[in-house]
Amino acid sequence: MKLQRLHDWDLTPKEAITVQQHLRTQVVAEDRLPAIRRVAGVDVGFEDDGRITRAAVAVLSFPDLVLVEQAVARRPTTFPYVPGLLSFREIPAVLDALGQVRQPPDLILADGQGLAHPRRFGLACHLGLVTDTPCIGVAKSRLIGAHDEPGEEKGSWAPLTDAGELIGAVLRTRTRVRPLYISIGHRVSLPTAIELVLACTARYRLPETTRWAHRLASG
Repeated sequence: MKLQRLHDWDLTPKEAITVQQHLRTQVVAEDRLPAIRRVAGVDVGFEDDGRITRAAVAVLSFPDLVLVEQAVARRPTTFPYVPGLLSFREIPAVLDALGQVRQPPDLILADGQGLAHPRRFGLACHLGLVTDTPCIGVAKSRLIGAHDEPGEEKGSWAPLTDAGELIGAVLRTRTRVRPLYISIGHRVSLPTAIELVLACTARYRLPETTRWAHRLASG
């Protein structure tokens, strides 16, 4: 996987916000997707009281969702925990894990926000730009925005809006189970993001990509 060097990672929180405000203009919110044969889930955990970042990548075949490759990377945590700036804390280790993967994914589902972020530049946007790979934010909880409750059936969704702007979807991935918060990361439209998340979801609330990556990141 060819990575884009868009900025340094040794930044202060104030400098990181400036980077977000600059890079958010480069996010592509429309479909620019290759043929999808492999999808990846990424997740991050921490060890040694947060001093070590542990990132996991699980690559699955698509559409049958069979695990084909996995990687785990650890590195010292160098960026503080600051809400809204988690990508600067987590992505360096994620890139280390992606660097171990021999079969790069055509699509990444990130455990976090994309456009559904105060500066419209969450982890999924950041990771999508750095890897130049279509990316979707799949979050278990809401960071910002307002929404109505989606229908109870799997596939039902409600718009997530902030200041009059559509920033994501509240998607029911399993009937009568708490929804997920889906938002654009990079090179994918919101309708396609919803469709792909559902295609990656089998019997459980979380997509299979996320379930595999979470298991590795927290193991």
